[in-house]
Amino acid sequence: MDQARLTEFMNRFVGDLGATMAAGNIVIGDRLGLYRALAGGPLRPHELAERTGTAPRYVDEWLRGQAAGGYVEYERETGRYRLTEEQAFALTDPDGPVFAPGAFQLAVGALRAEPEIAGAFRSGEGVGWHAHDTGVFDGCERFFRPGYSAGLISTWLPALDGVEAKLRDGGLIADIGCGHGASSVLMATAYPRSAVFGSDYHPESVAAARRRAAEAGLDGRARFEVASAQTFTGGPFDLVTTFDALHDMGDPLGAARHVRRRLADDGTWMIVEPFAGASVGDNLNPVGRVYYSFSTFLCVPNALSQEGGYSLGAQAGEEPMRRIVTDAGFDSFRRVAETPFNIVYEARV
Repeated sequence: MDQARLTEFMNRFVGDLGATMAAGNIVIGDRLGLYRALAGGPLRPHELAERTGTAPRYVDEWLRGQAAGGYVEYERETGRYRLTEEQAFALTDPDGPVFAPGAFQLAVGALRAEPEIAGAFRSGEGVGWHAHDTGVFDGCERFFRPGYSAGLISTWLPALDGVEAKLRDGGLIADIGCGHGASSVLMATAYPRSAVFGSDYHPESVAAARRRAAEAGLDGRARFEVASAQTFTGGPFDLVTTFDALHDMGDPLGAARHVRRRLADDGTWMIVEPFAGASVGDNLNPVGRVYYSFSTFLCVPNALSQEGGYSLGAQAGEEPMRRIVTDAGFDSFRRVAETPFNIVYEARV
């Protein structure tokens, strides 16, 4: 045994164990407003507890762990804790371009299904999205919405051929697998002459999307139905969108064929997928680790719970998406934009 390699692995193990337990603490820090209170300036534990209506002893231990993990800063001279500008940027604004607590909320929610996922490993059966803890649905929205807010209107839609002009003049958009409606609301807000029709097979998510649209005052321009990607209604649509959803489907080819039928003759399908390379070796990096790990608990089990025979996973990459799109009868498929976490594709007939 190579002692140096063993030491390296044990260091990795300790870091991962600390990160695993830190996830719950990060969710608590967000839920109880601890990060937001710290963003106002350095505080001692009892001051933070008083400001947030929490118990000092719990807050004291929480702060020590956060400082050890690099999520808050500790001032040795004063005994106060504080957030740097960068930490506050990533931890305190759910509407900003980055919001780390949402990702941890998603992770903690997903891990609650460990017994069911372990059982699925043995049986080969699936575990549907709807069967997960509510933290998965809420965390998914809070994790992905910042990226959509940062890129969808400013970069992704303008990258599509002729789509933005149609939406400014007044077009029809279908948002498939809309979840809580974050992407639907963004598009309906940005293009007030257009109408968005969101769909999701999960009734509770559709109900949440309707509430989001009502809160945004969209006056019926964002409507939602309970339907799968193979059965959504309406059209013909100028734009169909799928956000981090196609790889989750048991029958993505059936979905692609249905999209083609529902599109206008000159319509466009925008497919947003997790960033992935062409091979497993290309994805052996921190982002790939995140996506493979989430995919084991969420994406693959959901696909295996559905008919269709596919289980692409979150790191499927570009070529499987291209094959599905072309097999469904689309003539054009191209990559139009990317971020460290997503790739945006355009499909046209």
